Amino acid sequence: MAQQKTYPKVQATVGFAADASGEGVAYARLKGIRGEGLVRVPFGVKRYPALLEREIGYAALTAVAVHLRKRGVVQIDVAVDDSQLAADLRERRDVPEALSMAYVRLGCALNAFADYRLVDVDGASDLTARAKAEVAMHVAA
Repeated sequence: MAQQKTYPKVQATVGFAADASGEGVAYARLKGIRGEGLVRVPFGVKRYPALLEREIGYAALTAVAVHLRKRGVVQIDVAVDDSQLAADLRERRDVPEALSMAYVRLGCALNAFADYRLVDVDGASDLTARAKAEVAMHVAA
């Protein structure tokens, strides 16, 4: 009988922000077998005012997932400071038409992992605050 190879699971806490033109940044605090680390992942997103910034979370999480998978992460637990995003994915909820392609792209990015779990974090995280500060400095410059 063949043994199934197991991979260490990485825990990632993700915070993100984007400006009105769609230039964004996501920060992911990683915890795993190799210790802790922080990664910064820039991303772009087409903004839709009617979505009340929901599109930002989809683009940010997709960018982080692609970044981590390319670097060899196989299993991941992702915590995001966006309860609506987490619920959309966990419950496979219908999303507004303008989010449908972003929903599919994010689903594909997450399905590239052998295993993933998505949870939401209550309250504003320090990573979200950091991303918002960076975006604000970029806009001011």
